Amino acid sequence: MNKQAKNILKITLPLLLGVFLVWYSLSKVSISKVIEYAQNADYTYIILGVFLGLLSHLSRSYRWIFMLEPMGYKIKFGNSLMAVFATYLINYTIPRAGEVARASILTNYEGVPFEKGFGTIVAERIADMLVMLGIIAITLFLQFDFIYGFLVEKFNPVKIGIALVVCILLGLLFLRLIKQSNSKLALKIKNFANGLIEGALSIFKMKKKWAFIFHTLFIWGMYLLMFYVTSFSITELHGISAGAILIGFISASFSIAATNGGIGSYPLAIFAAFSIFGIAEEPSIAFGWIMWASQTLMIILFGGLSLIYLPIYNRNKTAKQEQSTN
Repeated sequence: MNKQAKNILKITLPLLLGVFLVWYSLSKVSISKVIEYAQNADYTYIILGVFLGLLSHLSRSYRWIFMLEPMGYKIKFGNSLMAVFATYLINYTIPRAGEVARASILTNYEGVPFEKGFGTIVAERIADMLVMLGIIAITLFLQFDFIYGFLVEKFNPVKIGIALVVCILLGLLFLRLIKQSNSKLALKIKNFANGLIEGALSIFKMKKKWAFIFHTLFIWGMYLLMFYVTSFSITELHGISAGAILIGFISASFSIAATNGGIGSYPLAIFAAFSIFGIAEEPSIAFGWIMWASQTLMIILFGGLSLIYLPIYNRNKTAKQEQSTN
């Protein structure tokens, strides 16, 4: 398969999967029922959830400045903020194209070399991944009895134990093979793992590392809080347990990587998580659509405005660049 065909598949497959999941989601709960839930929802909590999401994006924009300062680049907060919103919007069209666009915006308007800007974005993703792993670990610790009980109820405990042992042994064997192998795939995996470790350790070498760590925790705290607060918009979800919120949040977060911006997959991921706790199908899927739609509308609004306003905000710099080229 040639490179062009691979690029086409990378773009079309997530979109096709998203369309299929939208259809599947609406086959489980009719669109008229979702609209009914949306009409009866308490918009005070939806608006508050959007505001918390906005705070997380503001914090992410501010955090990015900390990563660029050690390299000698002091960028404007406005450019950082608009680049972040543009990233989210562009990712709805082509997966991961937003990160490239974000680094390009910094190159065009702040003079930061593309590879350096993109490197900081990768380091950010590593920090976010570590926090996400922390949330998963805390959830497993807090909900261990419930998760274990659920697995025992659904599956044979002996088979679960055997499966865990087999997975651990296969993991150790895989690591040993990768360590000893010099194949291209093995080298890529080793370089990726080394990059993750190096990127994570670089955070602690920053001049403002504690501010960076605070903002990272704040960003994810806002993500989790907006998920929890928005659940109050649907009456049937009042009094939902902390375990359901945590597992629902984790499931929904992973769904965003499955399709462009989580289209179609987001409501189904929430339903899959909530069903473990015996929460009804209709309010679960309706909440997923309300949650996804409210955050998506915010991204479309601010992302669109950012792309329009970026050249206006930087018109003096753009004019100088044009003069220097003439």
